[in-house]
Amino acid sequence: MILSTAEDLHVQKRVLIVEDEASIRDMVAFALRKAGMEPVHAADARAAQLAIAEKVPDLILLDWMLPGLSGLDLARRLRKEQISREVPIIMLTARGEEMDRVNGLEAGVDDYVVKPFSSRELVARIRAVLRRSPGGDGEGIVELGRLRIDEPAHRVFAGGSAVPIGPTEYRLLHFFMTHADRVYSRTQLLDHVWGSSVYVEERTVDVHIRRLRKTLEPFGLDDMVQTVRSAGYRFSAES
Repeated sequence: MILSTAEDLHVQKRVLIVEDEASIRDMVAFALRKAGMEPVHAADARAAQLAIAEKVPDLILLDWMLPGLSGLDLARRLRKEQISREVPIIMLTARGEEMDRVNGLEAGVDDYVVKPFSSRELVARIRAVLRRSPGGDGEGIVELGRLRIDEPAHRVFAGGSAVPIGPTEYRLLHFFMTHADRVYSRTQLLDHVWGSSVYVEERTVDVHIRRLRKTLEPFGLDDMVQTVRSAGYRFSAES
């Protein structure tokens, strides 16, 4: 068999499309196959859960407006179940208002694409989320912008240069890079990076944020750590 794309040289990514409109499912499936991915179809929440139970996908494309259980409620349910807790979710929605996006992110969605969307944009979003997800490209590499984490070696690189980094800043950076472009409060960062069983004051987060910025400053990447007034911190490759 002749491999047709660069994606096929690695493990083919399995993407579950949860969408009740057959025409949209078919369009998305065509784009995914063209990009070297394996699409799986589900028309509602129950079919999605059965597909996940049969084989856990690498990513879920989830329509907001589904018959029966909504996509938003399904996302919340998937985040509570062990089998699907870590699977990245991109919400497909016609709802582009800020509060709708906030509700989706709070439900555990990793990204959203507003309808109508182009196949090119959708594939780009999928690849970006897969790169950010734990495990990155499946070989222990996590990349965002000019930054790269080599998980097996426990090392960080900016371009071709090694980044000297402390253990706490490493954990903080790893979490940020695998959950980019989302705002996290100090309390959330404490739970995710330090663990809910460890008592650490919230101002400790600010100290390590400053240290992480100082670590990235010589490489001109300190502005990737962004303060969101009255909300917390966000990590992004975009200024």
